[in-house]
Amino acid sequence: MMTRNSQQQKIEALKEALQQWEAGEAPPLIDSEAEKALAPVKAKAVRLLNHRDRSAEELRGRLLDAEFDSELVDQVVQRCIENGMIDDSRFAAEWVRQRHRNQKKSPAVLRRELQRKGVQASLIEDALQDITWDDQRDIIDQLVTKKAGSIKNPPADRAEYEKCLRRIVGVPARRGFPEGACIAAARQALDQRIAEIQGD
Repeated sequence: MMTRNSQQQKIEALKEALQQWEAGEAPPLIDSEAEKALAPVKAKAVRLLNHRDRSAEELRGRLLDAEFDSELVDQVVQRCIENGMIDDSRFAAEWVRQRHRNQKKSPAVLRRELQRKGVQASLIEDALQDITWDDQRDIIDQLVTKKAGSIKNPPADRAEYEKCLRRIVGVPARRGFPEGACIAAARQALDQRIAEIQGD
């Protein structure tokens, strides 16, 4: 909380700055040369962010890849953070929401993806906390059921059964879901599919 004394000091400092500016003694409010140097970096940053949301580290990397000066890049990235164009917390939450729901990716895979984007570990864990084990099980069930549905004939023997099972397990396993849960769900989906075929 600002005290009366500190508030008075601020008022005095502002008055002095205003007097200097009116007398032409103060430096310009905007450094036009610096802004000119920043302009192409800002334009590139805006184009990248208009295409899709990015983490601070990802934007920094893309601007450096475009061979802009690192000091200018850091200034632009910092401005983007300050004005809300970049927010790693928002970015992580949206990344998890979209890719978990639409691409059926597991928390383990999403965590690795966000780490590669340079997002802080605490922000990643905050974004992942909304994914429940029930959510994961639902996705595993969807994936194995869909894959099992592609089987046209019941396996002729145990070896063929195991081959079918491995194919089904591979679908959720490649998305990073736990192997044990994938095997259990795949076996249930395969057995159900065999029963359906035999019942036709």
